[in-house]
Amino acid sequence: MQTIKTFTFSVNARQYEFELAPDMPLLWILRDYVGLTGTKYGCGVGQCGACTVLLGNRPVMSCQLTAEQINGQKITTIEGLSQAGLHPVQQAWVDEDVVQCGYCQSGQIMMAASLFMQETPPSEQQIDLAMSKVICRCGTYTRIKKAITRLVTST
Repeated sequence: MQTIKTFTFSVNARQYEFELAPDMPLLWILRDYVGLTGTKYGCGVGQCGACTVLLGNRPVMSCQLTAEQINGQKITTIEGLSQAGLHPVQQAWVDEDVVQCGYCQSGQIMMAASLFMQETPPSEQQIDLAMSKVICRCGTYTRIKKAITRLVTST
C-alpha cells in the first residue's frame, strides 16, 4: 500500500500543497496536478533532457525528482521563465529560428537559461557541456549554439 503525504513547494512563484505518493516524479506533478504541460516527457529515465526545469537556478530532469525531493523547493518551468513577454533565451530562439518540431525546446531553453543565471557569462565549454544534456532529434544544435552565442556576446 502506497503511503500518501502532504508536500508543499513553489512552481513559478506560486505555492502548492498536494497529497502525493513520495515517489511521484515531479514531471507528472507539474503536468497532472499543477496543470503545466510545457515540460515534456521524453524518456522517463533522465537521458534526454526534454523534461528539464529549474530547481532554484539549477537545471534538473523533472522525471528524476520525486515529490519528497522537491518538498519546500522552488521550481521554475518554461511557463514561468519570464513574467512579461519572452525571456531573452526565448527571444534568441525566435531570432535564430531554432525550433523545428519543438518537442525538446522547453528543455533546451530551460538548460540555456540556467547558463545565464551564473555571475559570469558561460564559456564555450560550459555551453557545450550543458546543452549536451538535452537531445534534439531534429538536429537543431547549430542553431541552438548560435542563439546562445548571440546572448553571450550581447551581455
